[in-house]
Amino acid sequence: MRSSGQQLGELTKLIEAGIILPVMDQVFPLSEINEAMSYIESGRAKG
Repeated sequence: MRSSGQQLGELTKLIEAGIILPVMDQVFPLSEINEAMSYIESGRAKG
């Protein structure tokens, strides 16, 4: 998938309609960016 304003617009519509549900298993504050990157690199992150 390449960056495209039209595609992003379509995705936005699907998310707003509840057809696509984003998944985030954790949220890190910006002050914990190193911990967040380690979590991503561990392969456990979803979303």
